[in-house]
Amino acid sequence: RLINKIKNIANTEDKKRLMSNFFSLSVLQGANYILPLITLPYLVRVLGAEYFGLLAFATATVMYFQILTDYGFNLTATREISIHRDNKEKVIEIFSSVMTIKIILMFVSFFLLSILVFSFEKFSQDALVYFLTFGTVVGQVLFPVWFFQGMERMKYITYLNILSKVIFTIAIFVFVKEQSDFYLVPLLTSIGFLVAGIWSLYLVKKEFGVGFEVQTIDTIKHHLVEGWDIFVSMVFISMYRSSNIIILGLLTNNTIVGYYSIAEKVVKTLQSLQDVVGNTLFPYLSKKFSITNKSFFDLNKRFFKFIFLIYFSLSLITMFSSEYIIYILMGEFNEIAILNLQIMSFVILVGGFNYYYGILGLVSMNYKKDFSKYIIITGLFNLLFCIVSVYLYPNYGASISMIISESVLLSLIVLKILKVKKEFV
Repeated sequence: RLINKIKNIANTEDKKRLMSNFFSLSVLQGANYILPLITLPYLVRVLGAEYFGLLAFATATVMYFQILTDYGFNLTATREISIHRDNKEKVIEIFSSVMTIKIILMFVSFFLLSILVFSFEKFSQDALVYFLTFGTVVGQVLFPVWFFQGMERMKYITYLNILSKVIFTIAIFVFVKEQSDFYLVPLLTSIGFLVAGIWSLYLVKKEFGVGFEVQTIDTIKHHLVEGWDIFVSMVFISMYRSSNIIILGLLTNNTIVGYYSIAEKVVKTLQSLQDVVGNTLFPYLSKKFSITNKSFFDLNKRFFKFIFLIYFSLSLITMFSSEYIIYILMGEFNEIAILNLQIMSFVILVGGFNYYYGILGLVSMNYKKDFSKYIIITGLFNLLFCIVSVYLYPNYGASISMIISESVLLSLIVLKILKVKKEFV
């Protein structure tokens, strides 16, 4: 009976593809976050909060270069590929142009990182950590996630990512034995990203017959312009996500960064559950909403209560079980980490609706300029507010800034959604 119900749900080619992609991404997200959570308690205990904080600070720093090289293509190129996936010549044009831009930006990023590391003692004293962490940027450039998502063939992403994560997880337990092995963590992480990236390019050629072809300057410029709005929004998104760790690292110390990053990792793990559904639906909705935006409001009317219940429940569960979560991860009831997690627990609810109404709503309906504008406002607000709140409350200021900034963004997005909705009432 259950099998028959599943067959009835997947009664069209599009729905079968959605179901396949959903299950693939469910497995992928499970591996992406469950495997690192297995290593998290081990790393916190072996490295201590100070060195764990150093690695978190390095990761947050390099995250800016990941944003620069991604250039918003995970949304814009995904959308373009999904719309033109039946036109192989166009797909090759998009693939080649995007890869060209990303590789150029990768070299620019390495140059900028080198200047940063050798110009400031804060970075130069741990130069090796930053350069090893940069390997993740190279791996991400090589891995065209946007291509597989646009083609709605997420199983390839699943295979490659799980392989790299399993290798990394095993390697952590094998090679990281004492505090002095801290540099092996970014090294092993980068190796995993590089292996997955190289293999993914092989699959693009083998399975889809899509290879790299030199494109004209005008074609590359077109795709550069297409990705600009989302790129700007991603930069400012980092101002209320990654920048909090940077501000903490500059104004406090690695130990406080460590406590904050442990709590933040828990919240981001829970938030990643939405990525399974979101990454599956985004290319499908982009194609559907390119015909009529009314579809989003029909979707929202049917599923709003269900979505709210999920986000709200996760937030409450996280808040009330924060003491036990921190104890499992750290081996102690650390008051700073616990309160950070309690404060950030409602980011799951507010941030979840930012993703739902922002990415699946505004961006899918091609209101990406509006979304970008709201992100810029929120990013600037968080940058200033976080500096002040961390100065006043070093242990908890970054968490307070995160939840308030997410609330500001949600207010702006909802106002726009209501305005767009009036067109269909």
